[in-house]
Amino acid sequence: MKAILQIHESDNVVLALRDIDKDERIKVGGTEIQLIDSVKRGHKIAVKTLESDSNVIKYGFPIGHVTKAVKPGELIHTHNTKTNLSGTQEYQYDQKLVENMYKNEQRSFMGYRRDNGTVGIRNELWIVPTVGCVNGIAEKIIKRFEKEVGDNSPFDNVLVLKHNYGCSQLGDDHENTKSILLNAVNHPNAGGVLVLGLGCENNELPAFMKALGDVDENRIKFLISQEVSNEIEEGLKLVMEIHEHAKGDKRVEVPLSELKIGLKCGGSDGFSGITANPLLGRFSDYLIAQGGTTVLTEVPEMFGAETLLMERAANEEVFHKIVDLINDFKQYFLAHNQPIYENPSPGNKDGGISTLEDKSLGCTQKSGTSVVVDVLKYGEILSAKGLNLLSAPGNDLIASTALAAAGCHIVLFTTGRGTPFGTFVPTVKVSTNTPIHEAKPHWIDYNAGTLLEEDVSSEAVLEDFVNYVIQVANGDFVNNEKNDFREISIFKTGVTL
Repeated sequence: MKAILQIHESDNVVLALRDIDKDERIKVGGTEIQLIDSVKRGHKIAVKTLESDSNVIKYGFPIGHVTKAVKPGELIHTHNTKTNLSGTQEYQYDQKLVENMYKNEQRSFMGYRRDNGTVGIRNELWIVPTVGCVNGIAEKIIKRFEKEVGDNSPFDNVLVLKHNYGCSQLGDDHENTKSILLNAVNHPNAGGVLVLGLGCENNELPAFMKALGDVDENRIKFLISQEVSNEIEEGLKLVMEIHEHAKGDKRVEVPLSELKIGLKCGGSDGFSGITANPLLGRFSDYLIAQGGTTVLTEVPEMFGAETLLMERAANEEVFHKIVDLINDFKQYFLAHNQPIYENPSPGNKDGGISTLEDKSLGCTQKSGTSVVVDVLKYGEILSAKGLNLLSAPGNDLIASTALAAAGCHIVLFTTGRGTPFGTFVPTVKVSTNTPIHEAKPHWIDYNAGTLLEEDVSSEAVLEDFVNYVIQVANGDFVNNEKNDFREISIFKTGVTL
């Protein structure tokens, strides 16, 4: 493997592809540079003299400025670099669209066509508690159900969408909980749902049922625990009714245009923006060319790269939605007297990311080059095919839950440090480097670190990755499903009663 990589010809830093000892020499273009500092894999090395306050250029864009003069061969990181970002800013509509390079190949996958016309990639039985008080009841019902049916279930899996909320909440927090749970009940990956209430919570079941509207009564059942003598037996009876109705469910051929994919990253490192995130970007462009849908979220990790997304707005209306998306999230920080740009995390920094611009320019590459067709508020459901943006924080589980609740069948999750978690849809971990893939094969599902190998083509990896995602859509379990690591987390912004 090469020792370094210069990502863009105008960059004044290079990326270390391996640990490089102090006093080693590297060659950039035709110039040899002797290292002044030892540099860890994924970290940046200056290749030009930078005077104090000069911009650090990576990906062809400034990622901050140096706080003191830097010589060629010096490590560029948090000790001598600071963000250029501060406060809020004004934006101007300046559309710059790029034609999608991929063609529609008329591909398909095997999914579950629901009676309402939607498509799922899993056929699962879910219990959705309206309030955290009944999580334990839900688990007991599931255990009784599994004992009752044994191996004769038509469901790929059964699970409880446990959470801590549904009561003692006001305003936006109450609406966020309600929206996420409503969307989960309607998610096409669920072949059947029992909505389980307590009976005295803020998120009361009658109002919840009214908000759901018309539902398939064979697939969606409701139970208020306080209104029956034995909630376990009554719950078991209802899920057994769902079970009987689902026995004939079968996968059918579905065009790839029906697939909805969430794009997420966590535990990013210096390789995120050159391996896994660009792979997801190419995948996003490919899926959109097939008529499919992708969703980019993590608004705080758009800060510093937001203008690149704004330039790709389908029209001026979408542009203003993106502006509101960015500024509303900045105001959220300011309203809580918190710094807008307190990012990256300690793990990001250890992996080589120095500033928020450094992180954001890598993060937004997951969206490829496609036109942004719509912007969703937190808790909204997808309605437009193509690339969408979704309002949610960078927190892994909150953002992944929001993607699933928006209607995504799968969340593609890139990581340089690894994570075992998953949300209530398949959560595919894509490693940015080979060492974490080799160290955590029970966490990582796909290794994008192969893109660092000199004889590997990015288009060959994309073709392989597309085939892999289709197999997941066809029913192949990913690690979070195999490990039964599936959780939800709902965005909380206000007071608790």
